[in-house]
Amino acid sequence: MAVVQFPADRRTAEVKRCAEALQRLHGEEANGFWRSEMAAFAAALERQGIVPEEISWQASRFMHAVQMELQRAFAMPEARS
Repeated sequence: MAVVQFPADRRTAEVKRCAEALQRLHGEEANGFWRSEMAAFAAALERQGIVPEEISWQASRFMHAVQMELQRAFAMPEARS
């Protein structure tokens, strides 16, 4: 088992940065942004020697955290106006 110093879902600044970007982007631009972010995320963990299974798990946790941040933002009345 690999120990990840900063679990992906607890990197709150990165989670918020991605969620804010995804609120502004749409369609293929949003897809491209997300693919680029996840490729960089995976490459960084791979350079740290993290095994592919753990990279996949961390990526899933990060994606879930970003989705939850997007839901929180959407639930705020000023985000919908």
